[in-house]
Amino acid sequence: MDRKITLRPPTPEDGVRVHQLVAQCPPLDPNSIYCNLLQCTHFSGTSVAADIEGELVGFISGYRPPQQTSTLFIWQVAVGEKARGQGLASRMLVNILARDECKEVDHLETTITEDNQASWALFQGLADKLQAPLTQSPQFDRELHFAGQHDTEVLVRIGPFKQPVTTEA
Repeated sequence: MDRKITLRPPTPEDGVRVHQLVAQCPPLDPNSIYCNLLQCTHFSGTSVAADIEGELVGFISGYRPPQQTSTLFIWQVAVGEKARGQGLASRMLVNILARDECKEVDHLETTITEDNQASWALFQGLADKLQAPLTQSPQFDRELHFAGQHDTEVLVRIGPFKQPVTTEA
């Protein structure tokens, strides 16, 4: 039996649960619980929590950079094991883009390491749904920015796309 997944803006009470979910989703980089609390409060309008019967099974954090208000930057996408293989990440992204907080957004950005095939597929699929081009360029270099401790992060930019985005996208 399929259980219904509810998508909603996160709340402060989700902070610890987000921290736990991210820890269960390697290779995601964990943030502090305090950072997750800020994501769930300051950025709740551009982030999404996914629940199955009250259990947090998905979370996306995003924000609109102050210098690029027509861009939504997706910080992190986490989908727990119980909810994988159901297109949840894509539905969560569309949920955010369809909100009033994003009505002026016509570009989406994120960073992805070269070997993260799941993320590449997710964002290419979103670009296809939005009928928008996807471009990529180096953002944070392994040696220059991470002192060799993290793989290079590639900036992925999707857009421009038409507004309003609907949940049918």
